[in-house]
Amino acid sequence: MESRRIALIAVLGVILYLIYTAWITDHPPPAPPIAAAAPSAIPADPNAVPVPSAAAADGSAAASTPAGDVTSTPPAASQTIHVKTDLVDAEFATAGAELRRVELSQYALDKKNPDVKLPLLNDRDGVVFTLQSGLAAVEKALPGNNAVYATPQTRYELPAGVDTLDVPFEYTDAAGFTLKKVFRFKRGSYQIELVQTVVNHTGGTLNVSPYARWLRNPVSAEKAQKFIVTFLGLGIYEQKPNTTDYRFKKLKLDTLNEKPYESKQTGGWMAMIQHYFIAAIIPPADEAATYTGKPAGNGNYLGQYLGATKAVADGSEARYSTGLYIGPKLQGTLDDVAKGLALTEDYGILTVIAKPLFVVMSFFHGIVGNWGWSIILLTVLVKLLFYPLTAAQYKSMAKMKKFTPRIAELKERYADDREKLSRAMMDLYKKEGFNPLAGCWPILVQMPVFFSLYWVLIESVELRQAPFVLWLQDLSAADPLYITPVLYGASMWLQQRLSGQLSTMDPMQARIMNVMPIAFTGMFLFFPAGLVVYWFVSNVIGIAQQLVITRRIDAADAASRALKKA
Repeated sequence: MESRRIALIAVLGVILYLIYTAWITDHPPPAPPIAAAAPSAIPADPNAVPVPSAAAADGSAAASTPAGDVTSTPPAASQTIHVKTDLVDAEFATAGAELRRVELSQYALDKKNPDVKLPLLNDRDGVVFTLQSGLAAVEKALPGNNAVYATPQTRYELPAGVDTLDVPFEYTDAAGFTLKKVFRFKRGSYQIELVQTVVNHTGGTLNVSPYARWLRNPVSAEKAQKFIVTFLGLGIYEQKPNTTDYRFKKLKLDTLNEKPYESKQTGGWMAMIQHYFIAAIIPPADEAATYTGKPAGNGNYLGQYLGATKAVADGSEARYSTGLYIGPKLQGTLDDVAKGLALTEDYGILTVIAKPLFVVMSFFHGIVGNWGWSIILLTVLVKLLFYPLTAAQYKSMAKMKKFTPRIAELKERYADDREKLSRAMMDLYKKEGFNPLAGCWPILVQMPVFFSLYWVLIESVELRQAPFVLWLQDLSAADPLYITPVLYGASMWLQQRLSGQLSTMDPMQARIMNVMPIAFTGMFLFFPAGLVVYWFVSNVIGIAQQLVITRRIDAADAASRALKKA
């Protein structure tokens, strides 16, 4: 009795969890209205946090707005500069030398249109996600995103056989200083080095700090899937107070409305994180940095880095280098970009299980070259590892079948007294040496594996749009023909009948268990196909194991009876 209750609680827990995740997906908190960002000023104090200031109605800076303003649309004088490497197609605006669009040429936006690439940074179709950068000085308001930079070309392309591509921008002010930016792209890499230089001919010393910031709204080019809850917001590699240790912290964008974020520390990094992809600002690990997260007005948010100040004497120049990463969360590579960046591959509390699962799947993928077959091989391995528990489960079921007549007798005798019935059944279990919990362990032990694989499938960019066979051309999306969920439901129904458990249950429990195949089939219609493949194959293997173990038990019982007769 207790074993069935535990099994039912475990199954119902899974259902409630999945219903909750689906509800969160379909009923997210209301997002603020999406519009052009209000300007925000870089103040004279290089360690201060920019605050929103007044703006003209068209989104351009008001006449009284200090330099360093945030704008979501470049001024009319701005030009678009196109950059192409082996991995990205990028677009800059000469206003502020702002990086406004980065398409990832290795990643299609969706399976139906493989030639349309995913724009991770984007300024179109209601999406605002751009990189702004510049220099802030205590003594003088240096120009920000309204300053139109010059660049030698309107198109840049990484030549064959060359490993780096420099895209330079330059602005000279009548006040006597020159600002330079160079964005260095690298072959085979999603890393970009941003080098900013100030040349001082103002007649006095300038104390200058670099800054770089993500400006974005809560809109992504990718469409959300049902039953898939993913994170969109800031990720900070934050230094713990009064220590040299760091921790990874995540902040949803809407939480910044109530409580803006600020951290003054050494090193670390700040990233905008979304499903499968990140965009990170990575300053030098040994330099002072101030990280800020806050609303920017009109539904937009800022994630900003402000660097250490350098004194630039008249007639001299200063150079500031900032690392950027704009690309996928490729496992096994991010910590080579920056310490702690791999923490953005977030599987939650089940990371300790999910990471090894991915490693094993990757190993199988290296052999078979297909993620679908890798999932099947992983399923076989998991079933083999759990075989001792599975054998115990089916032995428990076989014993339960033997007790069915006696349990029915007890139910009839104590129909009006559940306490006496429970005590009588426990006495029966004790007398016969039967553990009613034995049949539950395989179910309970596999729950963490189930949830871990769920997160591996929805968080591993390597499995994004991964094809399998025939109609299954995206293991990270739902089965478009609903074939695998129906097969799973049928296998679950068959497994129940073969086990014979329904005959030992009271009518209410039996009715609930009869509904389970239908309920799970309905939910799995919206699950990643890879997860459904895992559970269908698991059921098929389980049915085969059940038949083998049951036959062995029956044969052993027959031999025992024959011995007694002899």
